[in-house]
Amino acid sequence: MMNELSQSEHIDVTSAGRTTAAKNVGVLGFAVFMCAMLAIPMVSNQRWLAVATTFLVFSVVALSQDIVLGKGGMFHMGHAMFFGLGAYTTAILNMTFHVPVLWSLPAAIIIPALFGILLAGPIVHLRGDYLLVATVGFNMVFVQALENDVFGVTGGPNGIFGIGSPHIFGFTLSSETSVYYFAMVVFVFTLVVMRNLENSKAGRALHYLREDALAAESIGINTRVYKIFAFGLGAGLAGLAGAVYAVQYSAVSPDAFNFLQSVLFFSIVIVGGSSIPGVLLGVAVMFVLPEAFRQFAEWRYFIFGFAMILAMILRPKGIWPAKFGRIPGYLTKG
Repeated sequence: MMNELSQSEHIDVTSAGRTTAAKNVGVLGFAVFMCAMLAIPMVSNQRWLAVATTFLVFSVVALSQDIVLGKGGMFHMGHAMFFGLGAYTTAILNMTFHVPVLWSLPAAIIIPALFGILLAGPIVHLRGDYLLVATVGFNMVFVQALENDVFGVTGGPNGIFGIGSPHIFGFTLSSETSVYYFAMVVFVFTLVVMRNLENSKAGRALHYLREDALAAESIGINTRVYKIFAFGLGAGLAGLAGAVYAVQYSAVSPDAFNFLQSVLFFSIVIVGGSSIPGVLLGVAVMFVLPEAFRQFAEWRYFIFGFAMILAMILRPKGIWPAKFGRIPGYLTKG
């Protein structure tokens, strides 16, 4: 018996050492990644700087999608709607009501978050394909409302042009470099939110909810509340990304927030594996590589679709699957 306990303790210590080493490697990799992103404006031309800004914006949207799909396990395929709500909130407040862009950011977060909560309330009891179809319908209704110029403020099919630049401490963020660093701040803020969510009570509840909703309810987790919470938080972050998108292009249009965009964000989370590195890798493959091979840009959907098939066959849990907690080594031995 003593020998078995000693062996178990040895296995557990070895497992803990491997976990610590993996964590250190992850921290080092993240530091290298952040240093590389900060250095991009110094080594890139205007074209690649714009691509890097788009990468940051779309990464925020994909991470916000991960809260609903990856963390909560809900098949939500209408996330581009919240992305568009944030963008149009900033555009309308700035162009119609002459609100400074920076002052529109709280509204660009709160309004999509409220819509996420209100829309989630009646549908969170749905599961699987039924929830997916409902969210697809919301996205299509949203795009139709934009194209039909609801209340005369959305600009119809042409959208809204001439959106102003943010002003911070007397500086105008009008250059490509300043907009990039603005997007970088939003990206880092999103990473902090995601990290805190993983280590919080809500993050643990969402994990249990994703694994087995019935079991989660049996241990006292209010699954309805946490599902709505996931929709609200994900929608708020997507809306913030939409505001940055509006600033980057000084324009918004319905085509940028259609159902196909929602499919892309959904696919990125599935293929990436619902982890931060996996999601970022998926965004890079989907939006950065086509710029490197611009002549094949029209083929990106075909390439990504083929990559999805391969990933589901070879890596059914995703390219970089998320891990939650640590199981002692003696429980998994053999």
